[in-house]
Amino acid sequence: MSQASAAGVVGIHTVGIPVNDQDKAIDFYVGVLGLDRRIDVPMGGDRRWIEVAPPGSSTSLALVPASESDPTGKETGVRHVASDAEAAHRHLSGSAVDVGEILRWPGVPAMFAFRDMDGNGLEMIEVSGS
Repeated sequence: MSQASAAGVVGIHTVGIPVNDQDKAIDFYVGVLGLDRRIDVPMGGDRRWIEVAPPGSSTSLALVPASESDPTGKETGVRHVASDAEAAHRHLSGSAVDVGEILRWPGVPAMFAFRDMDGNGLEMIEVSGS
């Protein structure tokens, strides 16, 4: 029996992304990427728990306030899915998002890197039927 099954892990719910300004992060993740705002509740002070996700996705992103121990500007490892990498690239480029070139290799889905408003590194991968 693996440790994961012994622990009862059955999925991934939320991945945290550190942000400097939660309202600007909502503008980017909801307004530019088109994710849904699922949760936005106060946590005390000026902090909020905010989750955004693609429509129908079981996994969300938590837009968490950056801190000294969890700063912005890191490679997140988060891969977003698009049905058309070229169209997604044009949209993000037209929205003044920092995007890399579209990478294409035989047998590998088209993909490109991009950064959010705080310099966090993200990826977009083309998946047919997404």
